[in-house]
Amino acid sequence: MIDIRREHQLNSDVTYFGGVVLYWMSRDQRVSDNWALIKAMQLAESRQSPMAVVFCLMTDYPSAQKQHFRFMLDGLCDVEHELEELNIPFFMLSGEPIEELSKFSKQVDAKAIVTDFSPLRFSRRMKDDLAHVINIPLIEVDAHNIVPCRIASHKQEFAARTIRPKINKLLDQFLVEYPKLRKQKFKWQGHISSTDWEGLFTRFGNPNKYYHAGLKAADETLRSFLTTKLDGYSKKRNDPNLDNTSDLSPYLHFGNISAQRIALETKDAFWGDEDIASFLEELIIRRELADNYCFYNDNYDSLLGAHDWAKKTMNEHWDDTREYIYSGDQFEEAKTHDDLWNAAQKQMVTTGKMHGFMRMYWAKKILEWTPNPQIAFDTALYLNDKYSLDGRDPNGYVGVAWSVCGVHDRAWGERAIFGKIRYMNFNGCKTKFKVNNYIDKVNGLI
Repeated sequence: MIDIRREHQLNSDVTYFGGVVLYWMSRDQRVSDNWALIKAMQLAESRQSPMAVVFCLMTDYPSAQKQHFRFMLDGLCDVEHELEELNIPFFMLSGEPIEELSKFSKQVDAKAIVTDFSPLRFSRRMKDDLAHVINIPLIEVDAHNIVPCRIASHKQEFAARTIRPKINKLLDQFLVEYPKLRKQKFKWQGHISSTDWEGLFTRFGNPNKYYHAGLKAADETLRSFLTTKLDGYSKKRNDPNLDNTSDLSPYLHFGNISAQRIALETKDAFWGDEDIASFLEELIIRRELADNYCFYNDNYDSLLGAHDWAKKTMNEHWDDTREYIYSGDQFEEAKTHDDLWNAAQKQMVTTGKMHGFMRMYWAKKILEWTPNPQIAFDTALYLNDKYSLDGRDPNGYVGVAWSVCGVHDRAWGERAIFGKIRYMNFNGCKTKFKVNNYIDKVNGLI
């Protein structure tokens, strides 16, 4: 059974007594290891009722590009096929979610809607709006975090060190095996639509050739990481020449794979404890810290979300003289004086992903080469959301905020431009890895 602490009903004045259950799939786009789908199945089975999965395609989703839609659609196509094996129909709606979902729920006479959790403002407002226009239960289930965001902490946490003990205290209660999915006995009685996948694929262009999309690809990426990259991870993960990162972030962003499944498989791996601990720190603590920040801070995509010490130091150095100033177009086209920065930008534009260590350096330099922190924040966020497969994500917002305005970090020594914000430079990168090898490697992709 699902832990009731994962659930949050958004309109508590209505109750489910039986009838069609819809799972509005949004952030967690998978069939296996999905607590929101499990909740919908259990709810329907409890009243011997049919259920269906609904996805609403928003082609005007903020900052999303064709490459993002294509990657997502490849995964959703897999979802439809896996649902067929469970006798669960899949419906692809298109348009404004509140209007389309309320209309569809009336058409099929739905008696409850289950959806998954997202801390982002845009998603939360949609769910609140839907809860106000339907008169059936709308139940949100945190299928993304291992320890549900609302349960891990009831406030914005200052840093990893403050949320870590809270998550670790609850981890054994939530890091459990998923129940086995069963075919649904209660057959869907209404019309079953057929999604025009070929038409959608044509509309949104060719698939990414560097990161294959879909549920199977997500699982294969995990297997490859556990068998070939986890060994030595703690020491190798910050060297972009070694390719020792998990490459799971695009699949986690689109919900093609569960962080809980990754953690369960990683705990059973036979590599060193230090490597496993290092990876789980990023997968669980840092990732769930990002959800915490976005859920409890409505200014997560703005300098206004920064700590008071960071706001003070940014204001004090707002107008500091910069040796280099670049326009948004120059950044986007990788036309700076720094070949290392240019390589990082090119890697992201070409492949849809940038090495994690380079993303920190990349964002720090944008702060150094723009007129002020506000322009730096907006530029980094725009580029990351536009070109990264895992953009438009709590990890992305927090990554930019950490780099530009010290979120989840401490104050460092005072210096020009950065003030007390942590500094990174080219020479520091040279001490960690062979810079020219990385530059040559990226240029070889183009």
